[in-house]
Amino acid sequence: MNLKSGDDIQTCCETTKNGAQSETKILPVFSPVKNPDLIGTLHHFPSVPSQFINPRNVEVWLPPDYDQGDASGYAVLYMHDGQNLFESQKSFIGVDWGLDETMAALCQKRKIRPTIVVGVWNTPQRLLEYLPQRPFCDHRSQHSRNRVIKRYGGMPISDNYLRFLVSELKTFVDSRYRTRPEREFTFLMGSSMGGLISLYAICEYPHVFGGAGCLSTHWPIAHRPFSTYLNERLPEPGRHKIYLDYGNEANNAGYRYKQKRVERILKGRGYKFGLDWFGSWYAGDPHSETAWRDRVHVPLRFLLKNEQQRLETTTQGSGNK
Repeated sequence: MNLKSGDDIQTCCETTKNGAQSETKILPVFSPVKNPDLIGTLHHFPSVPSQFINPRNVEVWLPPDYDQGDASGYAVLYMHDGQNLFESQKSFIGVDWGLDETMAALCQKRKIRPTIVVGVWNTPQRLLEYLPQRPFCDHRSQHSRNRVIKRYGGMPISDNYLRFLVSELKTFVDSRYRTRPEREFTFLMGSSMGGLISLYAICEYPHVFGGAGCLSTHWPIAHRPFSTYLNERLPEPGRHKIYLDYGNEANNAGYRYKQKRVERILKGRGYKFGLDWFGSWYAGDPHSETAWRDRVHVPLRFLLKNEQQRLETTTQGSGNK
């Protein structure tokens, strides 16, 4: 079904046959974002419905050459806290990641493969949606669970958030845009709690996601149970990429020890540095959108590396021998 765009349209309906019964499926419809400062095209889908979680806004960024681009399809990067990515007036603290600028520049220089970005906005349930559910339920004592429930207002619902991403949103994006739906072309990225849910997602859905970018991952909230979980559930190396980083100011100050522990787990599971995983720290960087904006090009280049360019470079090098 071809979706129509319009500033005043929020949803449209598609009626399908399910045996003898008809059911109505609600499909989101975008409003094009009219901002002369944006590079590329941004589609804003307001209040995208879900059977698993509360509705939320979703934005889809298309590279500048999308209309004339490769017919074989684009990789897709799903990012959490999506309101912080493209426009400062929508961002949590009035600073956006400038992701359209960084993505366009890296694509133009052929440092990364052509990629669509899907920014999933957060909601007031952000903490419960981003807190990894299985390790919380399987590896915490009841007393520990009760403390977290009291502090954050309930049990984690991240499994339903991931069901929304995989069963509903990805299905819609793959049907609406020219994507490569395979695992090796599907990635996630987020910061703080968004880093935590990205790593959890690649463990829960290793057949769906090929890489996870985790900036300033908020380890303290679930470090011990999540470490136990990672030991058990990390996907196989060679088919997945994981990026980790942290600063050393403000909230980041206590992250170093906890990330080093996760890095040891990766190494123990056979992940090779620079190939299957990459980790770094940034002296003086705080826990903020500004810091993530300044270094987002690093995980983008690691996860979305232009394999075609590498192949061409290798071929040219071989010919010169």
